[in-house]
Amino acid sequence: MAEQSHLTAQTKSDAMPRGVPYIISSEAAERFSFYGMNSILVVFMTKWMLDAQGHPDFMSQPQAEAWYHTFFSAVYFLPILGGILADALIGKFWTIISLSVVYCFGHLALALDHTRFGLAIGLTLIALGAGGIKPCVSAAVGDQFGKSNQHLLTRVFSWFYFAINSGSALSTWVIPLLLDRSGPSLAFGIPGVLMLIATIIFWLGRRKFVHIPPVGLVPYAKDLFRLETLKIVLNLLIPVPFVAVFWALWYQNFSSWVFQAEKMNRHIFGWDVLPAQVQTVNPIFILLLLPLFSYAIYPAIDKGFRLTPLRKIGMGLFTSVASFAVIAWAQTRIDAGQTPHIGWQILAFALISAAEIMVSVTHLEFAYTQAPKRFKSLVMCTYLGAMSLGNVITAVVSFAIQNPDHTSKLAGAAYFFFFVKVMLVTSILFCIASPFYRGKTYTQDELE
Repeated sequence: MAEQSHLTAQTKSDAMPRGVPYIISSEAAERFSFYGMNSILVVFMTKWMLDAQGHPDFMSQPQAEAWYHTFFSAVYFLPILGGILADALIGKFWTIISLSVVYCFGHLALALDHTRFGLAIGLTLIALGAGGIKPCVSAAVGDQFGKSNQHLLTRVFSWFYFAINSGSALSTWVIPLLLDRSGPSLAFGIPGVLMLIATIIFWLGRRKFVHIPPVGLVPYAKDLFRLETLKIVLNLLIPVPFVAVFWALWYQNFSSWVFQAEKMNRHIFGWDVLPAQVQTVNPIFILLLLPLFSYAIYPAIDKGFRLTPLRKIGMGLFTSVASFAVIAWAQTRIDAGQTPHIGWQILAFALISAAEIMVSVTHLEFAYTQAPKRFKSLVMCTYLGAMSLGNVITAVVSFAIQNPDHTSKLAGAAYFFFFVKVMLVTSILFCIASPFYRGKTYTQDELE
């Protein structure tokens, strides 16, 4: 579907591709919209939602957590749809543009209708839009590079993650404040405007991008089920269950951590921050730690022993155990009637952010570089599928521990210590299994 003026293959150059700034700028705006909406979801469900007559219709905390993680499991499952559309039928560019429009309508529904019906419609459309474009955007970044400038790919994926967290940092501070002062219409409307801007920026870069043509559904299916392709996909699936448990913990900073923050002393530098604003420190820590890991920590560790992707992930899993242990300890103080300072959550965020760099950035690059050329978008679903599975785990736990009156059977510190134990066992099993991993690392020539 690309016009003749579009590039359909990478040119021989050792420079940065011209289309990369458009993709990264669009991603920053899209992440503002997504994480802005995301930062206030559980607060909206428990404090702002109305019925059809305009009366309060709030969810309980366990209900909100369960439905929040159900939504996110859908967001990260639906990339399968986007991956097939992009690789087989209409290409990455048109997949991103068309589903971005769906995405915008989802934000519109949340801004206009504050009932459970409006929430269901809005989140369904956002899940389709955000989920559908997720594997395509990161794959589109990689598509801009050929063999001559492949060495720049690691740096660009770091900048891509930098853009994600720049948008996230701003939105997770501003949008909760808008909800508190102006209500849900503006708080959900502003992310919608940013999503529209993201769509326009991506459209403006259409003549700068390399557009890898779709291969057609029949050739695509035939090639997908070749033995060699299935071996590559299986190779990429092996880390997924372990990484999924990491995401089961990580996404709780938007749900259970927010509810915990409501019971903490949030006075920082002369003012009281809102519970949903505390999560702003995560993208700030990411922005600070990314260059530190890339240029100092990783090279220093690599001098002592070879730092493979699996070893990075293993270190990240254990770091996430420490993060949740801090959260669990803070909750024991709350359960005892004390009011611990929000600094304990900030420490936990520092640890989970370091873990995110070791687990998520590593897994993202590994998934892209080990994907066959024809299946870049679809294979990115192995990375995103870990997030989906992680949210399924948390949603299942949240539903399972609900009493008939929607209170929780596993309340307080017991809830957080449960996840500490799960993550610790997962980390140990990963380290035991890693030396036996014999997954082949494929070269770019083998993946052509």
